[in-house]
Amino acid sequence: METGATIRGKEEINMENKRRFSLSSPTMPLVITFVLFLALYFGFSFRYTPMLKPQVFYNIFIDNATILILAVGITYVLLIGGIDISVGSVVALVCMATAYLLEFTTLHPVVVMILMLIMGAVFGLVQGTFITYFDMQPFIVTLAGQYFARGMTAVINEETIHISNKVYQSIARFQIKLPGGFISPIGLLSIIVLIISIFVLQYTKFGRNIYAIGGSETSALLMGLPVKRTKLAVYTLSGFLSALAGVTFSIYMLSGYTLHAMGMEMDAIASSVIGGTSLTGGVGYVLGSLFGTTIQGTIKTIISLDGTINSWYTRIIVAALLCAFIVMQSIFTKSKERVKRKEKSKAKTTN
Repeated sequence: METGATIRGKEEINMENKRRFSLSSPTMPLVITFVLFLALYFGFSFRYTPMLKPQVFYNIFIDNATILILAVGITYVLLIGGIDISVGSVVALVCMATAYLLEFTTLHPVVVMILMLIMGAVFGLVQGTFITYFDMQPFIVTLAGQYFARGMTAVINEETIHISNKVYQSIARFQIKLPGGFISPIGLLSIIVLIISIFVLQYTKFGRNIYAIGGSETSALLMGLPVKRTKLAVYTLSGFLSALAGVTFSIYMLSGYTLHAMGMEMDAIASSVIGGTSLTGGVGYVLGSLFGTTIQGTIKTIISLDGTINSWYTRIIVAALLCAFIVMQSIFTKSKERVKRKEKSKAKTTN
């Protein structure tokens, strides 16, 4: 015979399961993005049979490694309710600086990579300082950062610099064998960055602070959380990951050019938002950025295999998806508020 405690326990489990699969659940956008990716990839694979080959799937990670790393960094920033639109220009600056140092100096490639990562972290630290300690708008600060980084790219060199360094070329040509094909080092690196970020956000104090600040900065302050330090760390991390993405892009392109990574910051933001990260902060998962990136990569693959569709349709489709997911986020937010009101009224009635 079941006791009262057992019955209440079962009721609580049922309620938790309902929340998990309801519109108010924070995981619902992630589930929808995952289902959309599966439907898109396997649905079109029946028409474009090369998509059934493992190598075509691996190529999505190889070709979009830079965007995935940027999307991870953008997810951190969006979770605290911020924005960083300088990341694409930082990628271009790192590519140009890397190409210049490798071709016109005697510095070892590893030293160049380390210098680029430090530069990216300092760039993010400066932007974060203005945003956090001077209470400046993130959009304005990172817009200035975008112009500065893009301008510095042209200052270094206005022409294309091709990277002929043997170490870089060896990394670019290196293949990590997998069943049915291979993946490049930069593709593997993007997956490693993703896994580390999932762990940081879900299982560390730093990650919990990020979600708390994004949910309500005022509440986070009242709880005694280090709000300013956390925000500063997030923008520094975004700068670091932007530089890391720049290093991967320089390996992928083997060149530096002033127009590299034009609009890439928007691709990264779109990947994060399509992956279920809220623009208002506090809601989202890094894993969603993976699915958002792979959706964009799948659309590019479909257009490439078709051969008759204009490549600009990628932008149009991504724009439509972005609008759809922003509307969906608004619906989920309202649904969550409605559930909270019901729970409050039920609690008052019980009391």
